[in-house]
Amino acid sequence: MLMRTDPFREFDRLTQQLFGGGSGTWSKPTAMPMDAYRAGQEFVVSFDLPGVDPEAIEVDVERNVLTVKAERRPVAAQDVQMQVSERPLGVFSRQLFLGDTLDTDNIAASYDAGVLTLRIPVAEQAKPRRIAVGAADRRQEIQS
Repeated sequence: MLMRTDPFREFDRLTQQLFGGGSGTWSKPTAMPMDAYRAGQEFVVSFDLPGVDPEAIEVDVERNVLTVKAERRPVAAQDVQMQVSERPLGVFSRQLFLGDTLDTDNIAASYDAGVLTLRIPVAEQAKPRRIAVGAADRRQEIQS
């Protein structure tokens, strides 16, 4: 089971609507959008991180809390006069609370075309399994 939490997301959205946002350099970025779904015996979580260098992405797990941090940096060229700056810059962060049924020791991460994809396997003890039912020997029970 995968649980998401972002208690300040609505507050940030409301603040940006009231005071405007995104026009200045290093404005506070919005939360990184994500999709999460179960595919067979694993959960897949994809984060949109266009324009982020893969080396600027950190994925950490502590207990059952998964933290994804990414930084989009400004254009590094000197003698550049920015004409329009609408893309959010700075540090993006997102936390997910992972259920005990997920195997946090075997998370795989890949980054392609601006999308970070995490694959989190279902823990072995949480996978459904069939229990064999044996027939009791009725003759022994009757004789006893």
